[in-house]
Amino acid sequence: MTHEIILAGFGGQGVMLMGQMLAYAGMTEGKNVSWLPSYGPEMRGGTANCTVVVSDKPVGSPLITRPGILVAMNLPSLDKFEDNVKPGGLLVYNSSLISRPPKRDDIEVLAVPANEIANELGNDRIANMVVLGALLGKKPIVENESI
Repeated sequence: MTHEIILAGFGGQGVMLMGQMLAYAGMTEGKNVSWLPSYGPEMRGGTANCTVVVSDKPVGSPLITRPGILVAMNLPSLDKFEDNVKPGGLLVYNSSLISRPPKRDDIEVLAVPANEIANELGNDRIANMVVLGALLGKKPIVENESI
């Protein structure tokens, strides 16, 4: 099985860490992986996204234009990548920071109030881990123990 994922948000939201964790977990499990970061030109608060491929087969390219999974941590990321998700794909979004629901009706959508859950857990900096846990609960890309 091949999972092609785009994780996107503002710099500082931990999207790169989520991508690295998925890639390292895949490697731990003996899967073929790629992780490709992309940063906006801003020094702080700019956009950040990464692509991750986790596969049982060799990965031909780390570039993904039509992901099967999108994780959007903020509205600009949802706006930028929502239309690229493959029909039948999965969109996981941080409903704490994204006020509008996704407009697609041909994909599965999972709204996660990540900031609220992180605050309830006592650390607002773990919103990315809340979203990663929700993603893995919905799509077992890697084993939880590998994370």
